[in-house]
Amino acid sequence: MAAARSVAREVALFADRFEAVVRNVEQAIQGKGDAIRLALVCLLAEGHLLIEDVPGVGKTSLAKALAASLDVSWHRIQFTPDLLPSDVTGVMVYNRANGSFDFRPGGVFANIVLGDEINRASPKTQSALLEAMEEHQVTVDATTYPLTSPFMVIATQNPVEHEGTYPLPESQLDRFLMRIDMGYPDRSAEITMLDAHAGASAVESLTPVASARDVQAMIGLSRQVHVAPILKGYLVDLAAATRRHPAASLGASPRATLALQRAARAYAASIGREYIVPDDIKALAGPVLNHRLVLTPEAELGGTTAEQLLNDVLASIAVPSGRPS
Repeated sequence: MAAARSVAREVALFADRFEAVVRNVEQAIQGKGDAIRLALVCLLAEGHLLIEDVPGVGKTSLAKALAASLDVSWHRIQFTPDLLPSDVTGVMVYNRANGSFDFRPGGVFANIVLGDEINRASPKTQSALLEAMEEHQVTVDATTYPLTSPFMVIATQNPVEHEGTYPLPESQLDRFLMRIDMGYPDRSAEITMLDAHAGASAVESLTPVASARDVQAMIGLSRQVHVAPILKGYLVDLAAATRRHPAASLGASPRATLALQRAARAYAASIGREYIVPDDIKALAGPVLNHRLVLTPEAELGGTTAEQLLNDVLASIAVPSGRPS
């Protein structure tokens, strides 16, 4: 009983810190509470975030505001067609003083890395992020360099139909735990934005409200959120259903199943609960799974979308009932 009360207190503290960060980010990003919460859930689930939308809706500002709200290191990498893989990962530089080659870290060496307009870089440069995102390390000239923890890539991209973009390959998309869009703010939020951004940048005025140690503690706690066996079965059944759906050329991978469980754990803790429920999984299924689903050519020609495919799957799988065990 004492252990249960201790966990409940820790989860309540988790939820309080979570909301403190959300409120801080909302000082710079108006009317986007859902996107802010998903971004923070993604960080605490030890994942990476892809934000896709048209220019000018606050993709970069959200990433910068989240980094500014946490007392962690962060770097911005502006992806352009001439960006080299070594600009991302780092390069060996000759040291004339001692005649040796020294490693100069690239932009990926930070707690939070903002990859701005990632789909404007060549596929070769995009692929430079794969090892860092999956294994939290970088290998240069057969030497492996670990990345600091916590580590998160927040990448922004314009829609693929925009000129000068390269579509991200499936292997790269699968490394992102979530893909979200920003959308346009509603009328009242846009009016508030006109006041908040009339002078100096609202992002630049933000101060951290959580430390790297706080983030590490929150990540550790989210790993302990209980997932009942019946909900693990539900997660696996959802993934399997995407693979056999007639409109799917490529369904959710086992990595996607793990990602959905991690995200559901962080989401449950963010609202003060030490166990997940089916609604947590259903709420996050879209951001976690949609970008991993590849449609058949026939389905695309028929106008089917990944979102529709996932809705079919969610409707076809029975939702577990009963108390968590």
